[in-house]
Amino acid sequence: MSDDFSSGLHFSDRTDVGMRRANNQDSYASIPAKNRERFWQRGHLFVVADGMGAHAAGELASKIATEQIAQHYLHVTSQEPIEALRSALVEANAEIYQRGQQNPEFHNMGTTASSLAILPQGAIVAHVGDSRIYRLRDGVFEQLTFDHSLVWEMEASGQVNPNSELGQSIPKNVITRSLGPNSEVVVDVEGPFKAEIGDRFLLCSDGLSGEVEDAEMGTLVDCLPEDLATRVLIDLANLRGGPDNSTVIIVRVEDGPEVNPGNKQTSPKTNSKRAFPVFSALAALTGALLAITVLLAVLGFTGVSAAWGPMVMTLVLGLVSAGFCGALYQKESALGANRPLPKISGGKAPYRRYSAAPTKELYEKLGGTVEELRQAANRNNWMMEWDKVNDLQANGSAALKSKKPKEAIRFQAEAIIETMQQLREQHNRAANETAIDY
Repeated sequence: MSDDFSSGLHFSDRTDVGMRRANNQDSYASIPAKNRERFWQRGHLFVVADGMGAHAAGELASKIATEQIAQHYLHVTSQEPIEALRSALVEANAEIYQRGQQNPEFHNMGTTASSLAILPQGAIVAHVGDSRIYRLRDGVFEQLTFDHSLVWEMEASGQVNPNSELGQSIPKNVITRSLGPNSEVVVDVEGPFKAEIGDRFLLCSDGLSGEVEDAEMGTLVDCLPEDLATRVLIDLANLRGGPDNSTVIIVRVEDGPEVNPGNKQTSPKTNSKRAFPVFSALAALTGALLAITVLLAVLGFTGVSAAWGPMVMTLVLGLVSAGFCGALYQKESALGANRPLPKISGGKAPYRRYSAAPTKELYEKLGGTVEELRQAANRNNWMMEWDKVNDLQANGSAALKSKKPKEAIRFQAEAIIETMQQLREQHNRAANETAIDY
């Protein structure tokens, strides 16, 4: 491992069972490269999967998905990254399908899977289902994945106007594609998207996107550090009912190898365009020397004893050449990361764009969620402390008047987190009061 390797990013991840589910069927994986060799080969990998199925089937399906995707993508180095990520989802589908066929309780289990790989050449996306991946750049929040859902498919076909009565009546949670139920699956791949300093990527399950609007997500990600943003997004979804499990990963690109691949600490110095022909020539020389060795050995065994001296010398030269070729090949494998990734045919991302600008309207909307819970607490005589929430919101209002909208959004976010903490404590007190001691 290189002691001076910097991953070039910061990330935060969080998952929550929600307010109405008994178990969490979401799974996720955050696997940053730990050394430069891994980075140049496969980059950083992030995956979110949302399982579905009775009993523990959905939980199992999503777990298999994240494990299989990571294992195949990171360890099958014979494929280019784009194809490796696509085939990783295909392999995960095959494994989930097989497990479902073997056990009646797991029959037709499935899961969404959205994966993001950040490489020296850019970011690539592979996904199935309606778990989403977004990118935030310069105040614009873009959805990089197409929801494989009934409502999105019908809108894309042009048959339904999303603002019509029919469009509004289509269930939002009916997905048209997932890993597991069928033996084969079509995987959508997008990218590569060039990474820039300050880019943030968000991966989430529909437990989050179903309760928090896209513009809200974008603004909170833009205004908050990653650890605070992941927490407030989950808490906001829960305050609005939390009907499903919620999972979110936020990745911020810093001044590292993704945006500065020429950095001496991360990028090999050898020119790969010149070195690969040298490797080919040496490989040919090695083959020729070994062939001559075999020929001389045959002549030696047939009685031409004078051939043994040249044979030994040729064999030594062949082994030296082979060893040098092997070392050069390993170095060139890393250098291959400098080659541009091919553009993906069929990718049309981004599919939707939203402004992430902090506004007074958004500040008040976030505050409205807190106010709704305050009213519910008053109606139900919940014992909740509001002093800290009130102070945070007062600071937010002052920041808004001082033309500091990002600071105002941060205070409102902290008020949401404090409100959710108060609600958890209320639930714990209620549970303790109704518990029966034997």
